[in-house]
Amino acid sequence: MKTQLHSTKKPLVSVIIPCYNHVMYLEEAVNSVLNSSYQQTEIIIVDDGSTDNSYTLAQELAERHPEKVSAFSQENSGPSVARNKAISLAKGTYILPLDADDKIGKKYIKQAIRLLEADDDIKLVYCEAEKFGKKTGRWKLRPFCRQSLAQDNMIFVSALFRKKDWAKAGGFDERMKWGWEDWEFWISLLKDGGRVKKLPCIGFYYRIHSISRRKSVTKQDKKSTIDLLNQKHAHFLQQHLHGPIRNPRSWSKFINKLILSLSFLSSYRLKRTSHSFVFEKHK
Repeated sequence: MKTQLHSTKKPLVSVIIPCYNHVMYLEEAVNSVLNSSYQQTEIIIVDDGSTDNSYTLAQELAERHPEKVSAFSQENSGPSVARNKAISLAKGTYILPLDADDKIGKKYIKQAIRLLEADDDIKLVYCEAEKFGKKTGRWKLRPFCRQSLAQDNMIFVSALFRKKDWAKAGGFDERMKWGWEDWEFWISLLKDGGRVKKLPCIGFYYRIHSISRRKSVTKQDKKSTIDLLNQKHAHFLQQHLHGPIRNPRSWSKFINKLILSLSFLSSYRLKRTSHSFVFEKHK
């Protein structure tokens, strides 16, 4: 639904950066936002109990850019807690999460805000992405649809959304300390409706390096994610997969349909057997 043109005053975008032991990358992430063509931004860094000098650097960046950057710290609690803390402090209408080891493109925020301001039905805007660091090249992302989102994460965490929608969705689930908290949040954000738009430009740069949190994810972490999603979003998964997420995830819809068919067939045969038994008993 198209809305009336908003005020000519540009809305504030709060870029929230959780940081854990990424002192070597943090300044690069912050600079990518400072160099954005959209200047109506604030940057909120929350250091998540780093054991290196990340928080010291965050404070230095805040002193260097007092009108743009603020720095906070917390005991190590995981990125969901850090993101929620930063968003709760945010003054912006719109939120852009950015991990401390990644970067955004110069035009990303400007183009995303243009879409969000033009249409209140759009809940989430993201873009094309590129890998850099130990591995380079285009990050091939599947076209968005809710059925695909039900099976696996397909949107990186650095997408733009409204702060009011974050509050309505209940924020990032703070139980998910092992990863995939962005996947769960997108389901929470979108399960009750709202459109998603992907910009055709490369606006996000995802760093590949040896200390990535993704590399430390275990089989038990993956199981914990699936169990949590199946419990928390059962209705959404029923709508789009006809049942829970299965292993392998890409087969979930097929497996659920097969189990449903076998269950129906078993029930039908049981009824036929029962009817035959009753008939013969009264013969």
